[in-house]
Amino acid sequence: MDGRGAWRDTIFVERLWRSVKDEEVYLRAYESVSAARAGLARYFQFYNGRRPHSALAGQPPDQLYLNNQPHTQAA
Repeated sequence: MDGRGAWRDTIFVERLWRSVKDEEVYLRAYESVSAARAGLARYFQFYNGRRPHSALAGQPPDQLYLNNQPHTQAA
């Protein structure tokens, strides 16, 4: 599979969902859809804001993104 639909197209999403399932979904017994949504929202805030990522030199994505924003100066 070298074209569209190759494994390279989905590897990052597959890895994300593996983390979500292993670190959140399988550890919780959600009683309702709204509880699952709230739990997933909380997990993604943790994943992007506090969880260190080895591919990002141990930084969470939010920290890396915010530190690399260009500074604009007032006119």
